Amino acid sequence: MNVTVSVTTFLAAGIEVIEMVAIVVAVGGTRSWRAALVGAGAGLIVLMVLITALGTALRDVPLQPIRLVVGALLLVFGLQWVRKGVLRIAGQGWAVGQGEEHVDDGDVPPGRFDWTGFVLSFKGVSLEGLEIAVIVVAVGGAAGALGSAVIGAAAAVVVLAAVGAATYRLVARIPRRALQLFVGALLSSFGTFWAGQGVGVSWPGGESALLWLVGLYAAVGVVLLHFVRGWQIPAAPTGTPPMLGEVR
Repeated sequence: MNVTVSVTTFLAAGIEVIEMVAIVVAVGGTRSWRAALVGAGAGLIVLMVLITALGTALRDVPLQPIRLVVGALLLVFGLQWVRKGVLRIAGQGWAVGQGEEHVDDGDVPPGRFDWTGFVLSFKGVSLEGLEIAVIVVAVGGAAGALGSAVIGAAAAVVVLAAVGAATYRLVARIPRRALQLFVGALLSSFGTFWAGQGVGVSWPGGESALLWLVGLYAAVGVVLLHFVRGWQIPAAPTGTPPMLGEVR
């Protein structure tokens, strides 16, 4: 047992696991917990097969094209959710509770499996999991302690997944329209970050760039609410003087 390797792998993999859990919880909270968890499970199974089949050859897997494709897809989904969140909040308010509304009415008929939620969760878990596998092989292989690296990464997955399971109820209390807006900002940020890495962008601060990207997208969404509310003000009947602040 190499404690140094285990701790190093735990910390390095922990960053990727946090991103993985954030995507799964976000998708589950806004669309379907069943689809999000099934997608996460499928992603983990695919990773187990790849790790078993490729082993140390994972060090040679080109991550840049994978990041570009997955990042671009997440960016598209994320921007769509930001748009929907802005339009719904501007038209109907923030709402009181998640259980009193449906943010994607008509998108998924009752009783149908949410394949969109499945794909989003699957892609997030697959990409982050692949990066964790590369970390394990690189750190463990370099130190000749692959078993210790596996233990460290597994501990990171278990601990941080448990944190996500313990906090998902807090996410469920957020009004779904608000959650859709900010989850859209989250997915757009991951998409921008990964797509940028895919084309060779070196983000200042590394993974911490995700924090200001999320803040930027969320701020833009909130600012857009002001403009969209102005566009949605109904016109007054002919001959009626406009209300204070009304756009004619």
